[in-house]
Amino acid sequence: MNIKLHKKFLLVLAKVLVVVLTLFLLYQAIFTAPDTFLSWGGILSGALQSPQRYLFILTAILIPLNWGFEARKWQLLGQKLEPLSFWRAYRAVMVGLTLGFITPNRLGDYAGRVLELKSRQRLEAIGAIFIGRFCQLVATVLAGSVGLLYFILVFAWQAYPGVSLSVFMLLLALCVAMLLLLYNAKAMVAVVAAIKPLRTFVPYLSIMGTYTSFEMTRLLWLSLGRYTVFLVQFILLLILFEVRLSPLQYLSGVSGTFFLKSVVPSVSLLSDLGVRELSAMYLFGLLGQARLQVLSASLSLWLLNIAVPSVVGLAFVLRLRLSRKRVVA
Repeated sequence: MNIKLHKKFLLVLAKVLVVVLTLFLLYQAIFTAPDTFLSWGGILSGALQSPQRYLFILTAILIPLNWGFEARKWQLLGQKLEPLSFWRAYRAVMVGLTLGFITPNRLGDYAGRVLELKSRQRLEAIGAIFIGRFCQLVATVLAGSVGLLYFILVFAWQAYPGVSLSVFMLLLALCVAMLLLLYNAKAMVAVVAAIKPLRTFVPYLSIMGTYTSFEMTRLLWLSLGRYTVFLVQFILLLILFEVRLSPLQYLSGVSGTFFLKSVVPSVSLLSDLGVRELSAMYLFGLLGQARLQVLSASLSLWLLNIAVPSVVGLAFVLRLRLSRKRVVA
């Protein structure tokens, strides 16, 4: 009985710490950060009073759809471990999002989804989660490479044709390599197994090799669907904050921003906050846009898709249980 009470106390304590840390980091990001954040608050307030404020509302309406694509991906991935309804998958994604919010590189996302499973082989889900994240990265790299091609052709080709061609070939090689890895996940497991210090992780990653090419294709399309929603949200916010460009420039700037944000490592406790903003200001700066307006759109995107859902996810974190009954097939 004492051991049981001790476990319950530790669980409650862990939940309280997650809630406090999430709210504290959110407060730090919005209210006590440098002047750029405070300026963003003023610009956002003005935008919400403009005739185009409906764009902000439309962007917010797309939030459940954004994470709905991710939930559907996790539902398909998790079926290899146990039957998973869409609602349970959505709840797991929300828990993972909240825990990922307070950990570097969103590592808490793994813990959140694992804890939501009923199976005793929870740790085997690590490989499934990795495949889901890798699929999203592949979608980002594919679309982002096309977006960066616009910048290469417009800003570098005439002055530096040799360098431009090299960068193009590098992007093409990267896309091909990532697709080959995605459709040959067994090879990734074999590489891990061949490295002695990493062999202990093989049981947790072996599930990666069980997904068929058809399943990988479905996951990739879902990843592209989520990517499209995210891209549309960013463009709507750019229009709201009076960033005026052609459709091609919007698509190239946003896809290029997502590409740079994904390939640049981040150790910030606030997820990807900072990397995307710097990437957006640089690329849209090349297009002659005011950096503060672009920064405001990017920060608003983070607020709507990361910060707000992370707070909502706290409700699901508080309902977590560490021990589950074994699922009977």
